[in-house]
Amino acid sequence: MRLIVGIGNPGPQYIGTRHNVGFDVMDTISADRNLSWKSGWSGSFAELAAVEKTILLKPATYVNLSGRSVHEVSAFFKIPTSEILVVVDDYNLPLGKLRLRSTGSDGGHKGLVSIISVLGEDFTRLRVGIGAPTRDPADYVLSRFSPVERETIDLSVRFAADAALAWADGGLDAATKVISGCNAAAEED
Repeated sequence: MRLIVGIGNPGPQYIGTRHNVGFDVMDTISADRNLSWKSGWSGSFAELAAVEKTILLKPATYVNLSGRSVHEVSAFFKIPTSEILVVVDDYNLPLGKLRLRSTGSDGGHKGLVSIISVLGEDFTRLRVGIGAPTRDPADYVLSRFSPVERETIDLSVRFAADAALAWADGGLDAATKVISGCNAAAEED
């Protein structure tokens, strides 16, 4: 069994913000597969039938406390950290660039800080670049994309959703192939 987590903040005021691209990826997957979300484990979850059963999770704990929800689901289903993928925004990456790592640090992201505090560092991260802050980082991540940026991020969210599904079906190598296609397309722009 695998777990794919999209990090974001619950509530309509956060829809479309930079900090919610993880939720956007989860919503793209659920729309593609016609999944419905249920409440539980301090968040919303959906079950995805892939090669192995996969749970999608959108923590409702706000970004800074995401670890609580991730821990609840992983403990309930006895999912090892090596079978967890976390999709998160990253302002240290250029807008639209994707980066996949099988382990690593929090990179300053408070959602990852929370998850690492309960799971350790040995879970996979899929980072979606939201561009460098143009003002205070806390305000920047809660801002919305401009129409031009939205086109780029929508394409990256699509690639990230495909990469997450590839990871669920075929692991890190399969997801890496999808990501390289996204990053090649971003470099052409």
